[in-house]
Amino acid sequence: MRGHAAKGGLENAVIFNTCAVTAEATRQARQAIRKAHRENPTAQIIVTGCAAQTDPDMFAAMPEVSRVLGNEEKLQASAWLANTNRPRVDVANIMDVKQNRPPMIDRLTARTRAFVQVQNGCDHRCTFCIIPFGRGNSRSVEIADAVEQVRRLVAEGHNEIVLSGVDLTSWGNDLEGAPKLGKLLSQILKSVPDLKRLRLSSIDSIEADEQLVEMITGDQRIMPHLHLSLQSGDNMILKRMKRRHAREHSIEFCSDLRSRRPDMVFGADIIAGFPTETDEMFENTLNIVDECGLTYLHVFPYSPRPGTPAEKMPPVAGQVIKRRAALLRAKGEARLEKYLGQQVGETRNILVETPNAGRTEHFALAKFETAMVPGALVKAKVQSATPTHLHMSM
Repeated sequence: MRGHAAKGGLENAVIFNTCAVTAEATRQARQAIRKAHRENPTAQIIVTGCAAQTDPDMFAAMPEVSRVLGNEEKLQASAWLANTNRPRVDVANIMDVKQNRPPMIDRLTARTRAFVQVQNGCDHRCTFCIIPFGRGNSRSVEIADAVEQVRRLVAEGHNEIVLSGVDLTSWGNDLEGAPKLGKLLSQILKSVPDLKRLRLSSIDSIEADEQLVEMITGDQRIMPHLHLSLQSGDNMILKRMKRRHAREHSIEFCSDLRSRRPDMVFGADIIAGFPTETDEMFENTLNIVDECGLTYLHVFPYSPRPGTPAEKMPPVAGQVIKRRAALLRAKGEARLEKYLGQQVGETRNILVETPNAGRTEHFALAKFETAMVPGALVKAKVQSATPTHLHMSM
């Protein structure tokens, strides 16, 4: 989007790429739009992303907003021309989009890790989720295109690539022969030998193929850190969410990978207070944090999304949701503090993100006393740990 805007001569504009995953995300986007208009009253405000796709009329009704673009339209160069004659609300039916071939990116503004989107959309219909209506059905990038994008970014100096997607482990289902994600990883690592580190954004473990597991546990260039789309640790809630895994599968998956690669660490998305969740069901979710050995928790207090089946289910009281989310976050903080404490004395390879901080292979935040070059890979020893990060010495 930035590249298209620059080439199209667009100036004095503020672009919002919105999120619709929670009601809070959308509320914050509207709040930020109003603030941007107060601070830049003469600037165009262009709103795009998932919230714009799912509810374009809401943003169009805001007097601060100049234009609203859908998720497919935002990738088109013509949408970003300074003197475009396209409509103010330019949002097509995302379900009509059948291919996923995003424009090649030659470089990112910061020479740290680079993200390569190899999949978009989702064919599943979890009862709490609005995202398929913002991104459309699942669409995969061809292997050759993904490899070429990684090659370009590595040549530009990026030492770490993150493969991303809405439902990353569904990659390949719509391609000829229905290849699996493990094949894509194998081809990238084989075709781009100069790639130092490859990381996966988030996976649905029930869709993980054996080649993928073998690649993750057997190739040191793939980082030993996985973020799981877990959502709950209770089987009845998982069923009501219309998830495809059971709690036992998640526990077995983490145990299996850790037995093959002992330094594996896991994070997870978890929803607190899903409709009908009892105290006992919540305890199952709290317990699975330890049973899976999770290190990083991303906790979402449940909020209903209009148009989803869960919106019509018996809700949990707001104060109960808030309390459960707080308990989960406290559990996550304790797990992270314990893990970081175990790292003292270890030597780690760190991708420098800012002059004084970076991330280890396991995605732990590491801080330096002396300035480093952003984008560089450095080896350092863990001198001490705080509840949130590591202190390194060279």
